[in-house]
Amino acid sequence: MESSATQRPPSPAGTAAKSAEADNASGPGPRTVRLMSVAVGLCVAANYYAQPLLETIARDLHLSSTSASLVVTAAQVGYVAGLVLLLPLGDLLERRRLVCGMTLATAFSLALTASAPNSGILLAGTALTGLLSVTAQILVPFAADLAAPRQRGRTVGTVMSGLVLGMLLARTASGALASVGGWRTVYWVAAAAMLALTAALHRMLPRYRGTAGLRYGQLLRSTARLLAEEPVLRVRSVLGMLAFACFSALWTALAFLLSGPGYGWSDGEIGLLGLAGAAGAIAAQAAGRLADRGRTTVTTAAGALLLLGSWWALALGAHHLAALVTGIVLLDLAHQGVHITNQSLIYALRPEARGRITSAYMTCYFVGGAAGSALAGVVCSQAGWEGVCALGAALALLLCLVWAVTAGRHAVAGHRRSAGGCRG
Repeated sequence: MESSATQRPPSPAGTAAKSAEADNASGPGPRTVRLMSVAVGLCVAANYYAQPLLETIARDLHLSSTSASLVVTAAQVGYVAGLVLLLPLGDLLERRRLVCGMTLATAFSLALTASAPNSGILLAGTALTGLLSVTAQILVPFAADLAAPRQRGRTVGTVMSGLVLGMLLARTASGALASVGGWRTVYWVAAAAMLALTAALHRMLPRYRGTAGLRYGQLLRSTARLLAEEPVLRVRSVLGMLAFACFSALWTALAFLLSGPGYGWSDGEIGLLGLAGAAGAIAAQAAGRLADRGRTTVTTAAGALLLLGSWWALALGAHHLAALVTGIVLLDLAHQGVHITNQSLIYALRPEARGRITSAYMTCYFVGGAAGSALAGVVCSQAGWEGVCALGAALALLLCLVWAVTAGRHAVAGHRRSAGGCRG
């Protein structure tokens, strides 16, 4: 029933967006989609290099575990600011120029983090990188705009698989590089990669100008109005926020569990565990294909229940590696299933406003991530891994309850509409 929210008289901007879609009926080429997937992965990875290195960074800069966890929170807060202030520009400016400018600036912010002499500069560089790395979220609706409507879910799923791999393999890459050259090497290499990415994007991305026809202030206000006007966007934003809070709570606390006395792993070994979460990339593509077939209710329900069940395995993982790996795989599958389904639904709402819709949704999403990482840092220091698992299970249960209530309302509304139609 969620798709019923998409029916409305077309606005002039919407007509322009539909014309743009018609012009791109064949969709972007495979090489362009792959490059966009790689770009999304590298952009989002910048926010996650620190997670397996928190203990090492804490020792190097003489920080407590709670203070070190603020590196993750700073990245999430910066990202939220970018989602609010920068992401709506995708509906206004020429996107290739905007994307390339932001990836170039991200390279410099990563270099600032690499050279940080103290925690203040480290947090500033991390927050600035988070602010700029919303480039990933400009590229996702960009891909949706370029794709043919019948292939939009698959294209978004493919590009989002790069985001999933970026989030997870960032930990593996950072752990390996830190083992060789220290944690600063991770950020120097990442800065060089962003410079190379800027050149590739400038060469291969097509020019595409947004159709919003608004000034910047109007653009920001209209983003807030979208949340008030679109019930599907509101519900999906809450679900995404809770799912990402679970994800962030896990990966913020995991480094402390694995580096502690129970496991005693090195940075490189901790980073390798990120490979277990790569299953989320499979879920991203599968969820995209199911969304193209209209199976969004099934994927959401399955993801919500799987997310709740994953925390039981993670709790056992305090002493059993197999259970820990199982829990990570289940949580990443569930998180991505919910997230891709959310995006497939919200991108169908208003084609001319995909940048602002993404801004509204992803702002809520990363507010959840920042809250999850901050809470996990506090809970981990006070109650250990068991407390983190209780926190994650509570967040997952809340997601299940929100979905059950809102799905029931949609079902009742659909029944009433059907009954009214029969009487008519």
